[in-house]
Amino acid sequence: MVCALVDAKMGSFLESIGNFFNGGEQIPWCDRDVIAGCEREIAEAANGDSEERKNESIMRLSWALVHSRQKEDVQRGIAMLETSLGNDKSPLHQREKFYLLAVGYYRSNDYGRSRQLVDQCLQIAPDWRQALTLKKIVEERIAKDGVIGIGITATAVGLVIGGIATAFARRN
Repeated sequence: MVCALVDAKMGSFLESIGNFFNGGEQIPWCDRDVIAGCEREIAEAANGDSEERKNESIMRLSWALVHSRQKEDVQRGIAMLETSLGNDKSPLHQREKFYLLAVGYYRSNDYGRSRQLVDQCLQIAPDWRQALTLKKIVEERIAKDGVIGIGITATAVGLVIGGIATAFARRN
């Protein structure tokens, strides 16, 4: 019974990743169960595993956190990644961290910061398809929010002008 539940959750998780690459769901989500598993992995790695294994476990947890539906998990993932960013000079690791930070900021609705980070990621790996896809998603969201903002502003201006016109009409 428990195995079937874990298999179903893992299947759902892998499907969300597949949808991301096929243009379905935009960015995969991660369940609390996966995060808990990553946290257990870190606890186990702390008991004598190599530094490399500990770092890999931390990266998996960071990935899970920024892909969570819970805002507090996303913020925790961002904090972990920002703390570890200066510790590693490997371009490959920096690329991964910039990408995950971009996902975290996207999930936090900070689209400008997300775009900056994905651009930094693309400076390291200009042809990385995952980062190019994220950049497109972020830019579409920025454009959509801009159109919504313009619509709200136009409505507000229309209401103000209508109110002024009504006040003038009543005075005369």
